[in-house]
Amino acid sequence: MTENNLILNRLFTQNVFFDMVRNNSNTIYGTVIKRFVNDPEEKNNGALISEVYKCMSKIYRNEYFYQNTLLNKLLLGKHNVNTTTALTQVPIGRSKADFILINGKAVVYEIKTELDTFERLYTQMHDYYKGFNHVCVVTSESQYGRAADILSGTPVGIYVLTRQNTISSTLRKEPVEDNSNLDYMTMFKILHKREFEDILCQHYNNLPSTSQAFYYGECLRMYSRIPIQEAYVLFLRQLKKRNNIQISEFEKVPYELKSLLYFAGPSKKDWQMISDFLSRKHGG
Repeated sequence: MTENNLILNRLFTQNVFFDMVRNNSNTIYGTVIKRFVNDPEEKNNGALISEVYKCMSKIYRNEYFYQNTLLNKLLLGKHNVNTTTALTQVPIGRSKADFILINGKAVVYEIKTELDTFERLYTQMHDYYKGFNHVCVVTSESQYGRAADILSGTPVGIYVLTRQNTISSTLRKEPVEDNSNLDYMTMFKILHKREFEDILCQHYNNLPSTSQAFYYGECLRMYSRIPIQEAYVLFLRQLKKRNNIQISEFEKVPYELKSLLYFAGPSKKDWQMISDFLSRKHGG
């Protein structure tokens, strides 16, 4: 991976972005602007980030670029931020889901960019189906044939990010529901304490009365007694509640930063600083 690719990977991260916002400067941001933008002095930070992102679309569509496209095209384009929740980097077994979209159902999207291999794909699919019943691989046009061969005869879907940066309507295989591998422990480990407690209260009207040392295990045992399809529905309802984005502020966010700020969950104070930063001239 070239030095330019590495620095672009680092730019679209929460740590670097919020350092830029709070300090009005950042070494990585400054370096990227010098390398990828002509005449930056008269442009505000929003315009500069847009130019960098446009360069990425042509020379280096990294995982952030794919994730941001999914969020814009699926969550905001096809669904609704009020009724649909997106999650990222969710540990599932030995894997981490790149992107999960939850509305009436949940779909795990595994991103395989032009530079990725399919080496771990079988392990990832095996893990994901323990926690969710719809799984889809998102890849490039150049990788579609390879993905189609590997996933032939499986319920795994395939979406393709075209050269025009849209999701293809022709190079496409929709994911098929598969509940055969859903696993109580895998789902339970994804839940936060307050979430699994809420499920148990809903189903049993009580929580286990036991010592702290045995509490988690007893909660898992109770969860595992719920019929698995019902347990899955209750599990998804809890995950869907994790959407805490301030919609009125989020609607103002430029396309290029939608994914970064959706998952960052900025505070009210942060939103104001973000707005000020984007409208301010670089170095101003």
